[in-house]
Parts: sequence; structure tokens; C-alpha cells
Amino acid sequence: MGNLTPLANLSPAGPGTGQLSRRQKAAIIIRLALSRGMDLSFQELPDDLQIDLTRILGDMRPITRETLNAVIDEFAEELDNLGLTFPRGVAGALTVLDGKISPHTAARLRKEAGVRQTGDPWDRLRKADTTKLLGIVEVESTEISAIILSKLETSKAAELLGMLPGDKARRITYAVNQTSGVTPDALERIGVSLATQLDSLPSSVFDKGPVERVGAILNSSTAATRDEVLTGLEETDSNFADEVRKAIFTFYNIPDRIAPRDISKVVRGLDQADLVTAIAAATDGPAKRSADYVLENMSARMADGLREEAQEAGKIKPKDAEAAMTAIVVAIRELEANGELFLIADEDGDEG
Repeated sequence: MGNLTPLANLSPAGPGTGQLSRRQKAAIIIRLALSRGMDLSFQELPDDLQIDLTRILGDMRPITRETLNAVIDEFAEELDNLGLTFPRGVAGALTVLDGKISPHTAARLRKEAGVRQTGDPWDRLRKADTTKLLGIVEVESTEISAIILSKLETSKAAELLGMLPGDKARRITYAVNQTSGVTPDALERIGVSLATQLDSLPSSVFDKGPVERVGAILNSSTAATRDEVLTGLEETDSNFADEVRKAIFTFYNIPDRIAPRDISKVVRGLDQADLVTAIAAATDGPAKRSADYVLENMSARMADGLREEAQEAGKIKPKDAEAAMTAIVVAIRELEANGELFLIADEDGDEG
């Protein structure tokens, strides 16, 4: 019974049910469903309707089987005649479209309509990005921050704690010991207040964060441009530069970030001319290490054939070498985007 709207709109007429109101009939259906062990939720109904149905349920007296059957038949007919239901208002529409429209658009519609996000506020907070939670914890009291920490999954709480200054993290951790006296009502009020703060935070108009966006751009840039930009970032913001380095994936990163079992997937999707050119150009240093890694993790017959073709190719122009290596990186990124392989996390962010 996902949609309980028909319960409040049953027709008053029916055999043996003429003395019952529509909401009394709804109470009968609810009582029957609960007695059969059905798990019903009334939280999406308006508060006044929830109150009325509860009071009517408490005031009802035993009814005959004939009356029960008449109410069931009437309710079944109502459901049978019901073609399609629609959510009430913008809040309901946003619930139906959750995950189907962009967070930025949803936040804008909520703000324009003056409605807040529905559902369990703590569930929303648990699903929020850690960076957004950090913004809330930085301005909240130690006690409230301790409650937030207690309601998060352990891994997410640890991540959030690691983003805080040491002294603040220690105070919040100690305050967790003092949260046992928080009542359910207080927890609900705190959750609603925090969720409202979450709604008021500006939503990003970009699908990815700045680190991922800059990393993607530099992935497709020439090595010279990439090195120049990273050097400049290092001088301006070393922390941001370190994060960008970790987000970058180049031909040199293949041995460290591609599992041996995934090399065959990569090779299958490549133009063999690009692979031969990249191997022929990789004569020393990190490039040779990557080429050797690729060759070592494919069939010996294919590897020998590629080595022969690479020798025959002779000296490769730097421009052609970079184009071939970039084509290999693009192919790997496409496999990653399609979920066909996963890059191993780069802890150090080194390219060489």
C-alpha cells in the first residue's frame, strides 16, 4: 500500500456501509491490513489526516463480517477505477523526481516554493558529501557536532574527523560521551534544523569537484602544458596541486594504477598502431616501465609481435609518441567510466 490516498477518499455509499464515513472506512481498511501483518507507513499523509485516522481507529467498535466485506469491495472498486495518482504540490513532485533532476534544480525549486526536503533528516545528512558536513560542523557547537558524528557511518565519521583541526576533533570526540541523554524529540528537532542548513548551502552547478575537473583537463593536455600548470599550482596552492596530481592519470601511471588482469581489456580496445607507436617511443625511464608492464601482462605471442613491430617502426617523433600515449590513456578512461575497470588509488600522486 504505497499510496494511501484512496483510504481518505472512499465513496460513502455501499451495501451495509451507509452509516460509515469515508474515514471510518479507511480506519477499517487500515485495521484489516495491520491485522494481516502489513507494514504500512502514514508519514507522507498530512498531519491532520494522520491524527483523524488514529482517533477514528481508536473510537471504532466491532463490525460485522458483512460490513467488512462491503467496505473491502468498495475499496477494491476505488482502486480498480484509479488510473494514476500525482504528487501534491512541489514538495511531493520533488520526492517523485528525487535523483531524476539535478540537485541544483531541486534546491532552486525548494527555495522558490518555500518547502524543505521531506523524509528522515538524518538519512539526508548521512548521504551528504563530507565537505558539506564539514561546513556545518565548523559553525555548530561541540555538542551538536558530536551528535552529527554519532549518527554517521563509522567510515564517514572518521573521514569527517580527519578533516577537522586536532583540538576541535578531540573536543568533539570527547563530547560523544555526553550524547546518551539526547531524547528522540530533541534528535528529530536537531536533524530538521541541520537538514535545513544543508538545504541552504549553495549547490554546485558542476557534476564534479574542482580537483576532478582540473585533473580531467590536464589528462588531455600535452605533457609540457601539464607540467607547467602543475608547477604554477604548486606555487599558488600546494595542497590543491597535490590533490590534482592524484586525480591525473597518464601513460606513466599504468603500472601503479592498472591491475595486471585488466591489461587485456585495455589492449583489446586499442588501435594497434597506437600501441606499437607508444611501445616504440618508450625507450627509457617511466615510459619504458609502462610499456614493459603492458607487454608482460598480455600473451607472450602478442607481446613478441608488438616488440617486432616496434623495432621496425624505428625512431618515433615526440608529437606522435604523445598522441599515441594519450590515445591509450583515453581508452583506459573510457573503460573506467563504463565500469569495466577500476583504477587503483594513487596514494602518492607521483607520475614517475
